[in-house]
Amino acid sequence: MSITIPSIPPSKSKLVGQPLLYIISCFASLGVFLFGYDQGVMSGIITGPYFKSYFNKPSAYEIGTMVAILEVGAFATSIAAGRIGDIFGRRMTLFTGASIFVIGGAIQTMSVGFYSMVLGRIVSGAGVGLLSTIVPIYQSEISPPNHRGKLACIEFTGNIIGYASSVWVDYFCSYIESDYSWRIPLSMQCVIGSVLAAGSLVLPESPRWLLDTDRDVQGMQVLADLHGGDPQDATAMEEFREIKETVLRDRHAGEGSYGRMWKKYKQRVLLAMSSQAFAQLNGINVISYYAPMVFEQAGWVGRDALLMAGINGIIYILSTIPTWYLSDLWGRRPILLSGAFFMCLALSATGWWMYIDAPNTPQAVVVCVIVFNAFFGYSWGPIPWLFPPEIMPLSYRAKGVSLSTATNWLFNWIVGELTPILQELIGWRLYPMHGFFCACSFVLVYFCYPETKGIPLEEMDAVFGEIPISDEESETSSLLGSQQGSPDRHGRTTSISPPPSYGSPSGTPRKRSPSTSSSTRKVHAIRSTGLFGGLIDRIRGRGGLSEYRAVEQEE
Repeated sequence: MSITIPSIPPSKSKLVGQPLLYIISCFASLGVFLFGYDQGVMSGIITGPYFKSYFNKPSAYEIGTMVAILEVGAFATSIAAGRIGDIFGRRMTLFTGASIFVIGGAIQTMSVGFYSMVLGRIVSGAGVGLLSTIVPIYQSEISPPNHRGKLACIEFTGNIIGYASSVWVDYFCSYIESDYSWRIPLSMQCVIGSVLAAGSLVLPESPRWLLDTDRDVQGMQVLADLHGGDPQDATAMEEFREIKETVLRDRHAGEGSYGRMWKKYKQRVLLAMSSQAFAQLNGINVISYYAPMVFEQAGWVGRDALLMAGINGIIYILSTIPTWYLSDLWGRRPILLSGAFFMCLALSATGWWMYIDAPNTPQAVVVCVIVFNAFFGYSWGPIPWLFPPEIMPLSYRAKGVSLSTATNWLFNWIVGELTPILQELIGWRLYPMHGFFCACSFVLVYFCYPETKGIPLEEMDAVFGEIPISDEESETSSLLGSQQGSPDRHGRTTSISPPPSYGSPSGTPRKRSPSTSSSTRKVHAIRSTGLFGGLIDRIRGRGGLSEYRAVEQEE
């Protein structure tokens, strides 16, 4: 049958359009708030006297394990999250992750020793792994192209608010003269997780997942709500057609396994994984996990170190706000490049001040750490969560993002486990070491990363030179028109007639909506040979993968 738009009644909800988008974004941000809080909460309590006494003055190895073991659970479930999200949907995966997180938080709060704390951290990590994978997917699939960057960056701000909140909770609880000084901060995880679990039951499902599972009426209803509630909205109907065409094309190509994804989209997978790897190697969790220890190493003592970490957290939050607007104005590449440059300078300066150990070293280190955090919050904090779901096609999006997120947690664990040990072994050299990784990330982005600003998800193939956007209509028409039927994920067969009849009773070719970017421009992508094709092309002076241009549509 032809792609027809299902009839739906006008929306009964008063919350539609952009207000709905921002409510979804803010509420989904609770998911990243949770793992921001969970990452930061341990940084303050591990320096507290009651925590040290209860756990018998834990060694650097034990501290590193209690902090970083969270990533082991997160790594495991982030790999499985792609499949879980495809089967049960984005919304139910959010609910499951939040529920598991609550259980882990309860175990940590009632911990009776080292091993029970480790168990609680692993369980919480399992919830975090699901949330950290599915929230970026859900956000990217809900957001329109011209707001996708802003909404994803608002989401990351939620993560940093979670981190900063945990530091200030640690600070105020440090005045409690009992074990409650560390049990109360841990118990807050249960409260926040419960709110997210309840809220996830009322959020709308991803329209792309609904259409991918042939729930077209529900999918069209969500799209109509996102575009103002009018079931006859031209933009919503056009988006329905584009998503459904992509679903049918991908379905014809076959079931998307991890092996098939690697074979077909290896370049994209490696780019997605590299963005998350360098987000950790660039040194953020040296600060996030151990900020009070870093300030103590620089000369601050006791509660003053916690206070400095709290001030740093506030500035960290503020640094994420400019990217709400700059990500869709400047693009992803300029933000990553400038962030890597200034982070490298700040980390190198941190190591130098610790090396010379001058009287004003404590104050200078605070300034350097704040500068580093600010530029990370503006660049390598939000963009690596936005970039992977943007560049992966729908049929492989959940799996590709799960691999990139698993990479985040793997390197997160490595950095978190080794930092307290390296602080003892190499001291000030730890910071320029991570500065070197910032320099490496600058080179990688400059030569290999494409710009994705403003490109609809269904047109991302053109950015990688895989489908020329000017021929997209004809290629899709040829594919769909030549197929008598294609099996869906449940084994049913859907016959497809040529696309000139799509949404057009007269059979005349339809006109694309002005709301879609392909209607006002063609994206001319330069094809690249492998991950480093862009680098080779730039050396030869021919441009590279990231170079494409938009021109006005030819009449």
